[in-house]
Amino acid sequence: MNPKPGSPTGERLTAMYRLLLDHFGPQGWWPAETPFEMMAGAVLTQNTSWGNVEKALGNLERNGLLDPARLHAVEVGDLAFAIRPAGYYNVKARRLKNLVRLIVERYGGEVPAMLEEEPAELRNALLGVNGIGPETADSIVLYAAGHPVFVVDAYTHRILSRHHLVEEGASYDEIQTAFSDALPEDVPLFREFHALIVMAGKTYCRKRPLCDRCPVQGLE
Repeated sequence: MNPKPGSPTGERLTAMYRLLLDHFGPQGWWPAETPFEMMAGAVLTQNTSWGNVEKALGNLERNGLLDPARLHAVEVGDLAFAIRPAGYYNVKARRLKNLVRLIVERYGGEVPAMLEEEPAELRNALLGVNGIGPETADSIVLYAAGHPVFVVDAYTHRILSRHHLVEEGASYDEIQTAFSDALPEDVPLFREFHALIVMAGKTYCRKRPLCDRCPVQGLE
């Protein structure tokens, strides 16, 4: 990975990426068998751990619901029961139904047609779905559709602000722009970097950080 020429932020982000990759190794994220499973996981992972999401996805698979048409047809109460392990199951069931309604009504129920949409149009369509915000929308655009947009989450904000790469009060768009301005638009890079940041955030850069153990502690 090479930063864009003349970009101090790019050089620091590159150094961070290499330190994290050396420490944690490749993450192979997002774990999903199909693009639709990835999209369902992106909704289910809101405010819960990935282990709980895996249990909920397993329930959906056993019930034949990892399919837009079947999930669109199922009663919301039955869907909520299936995804109970993910927490906030009534809310997330409605959000999943909202997502599949978009797929059915705008793309004829065809996930490939959805993923062929222009990136900006796809992102706008997703942001128009009740319950899908920028992080979930960008996760789908990056991991399911394969377009180079950087996903910003709480860990990203925390790590970058603690290393003075963004202001403490930086917005989602400002943090995303910091990445897109400093680094080449590269889907594998953005996927791996996002996954490594999540791992670093969960392991070291917590609300009460373990700075003395963190692989990027000396990054300046």
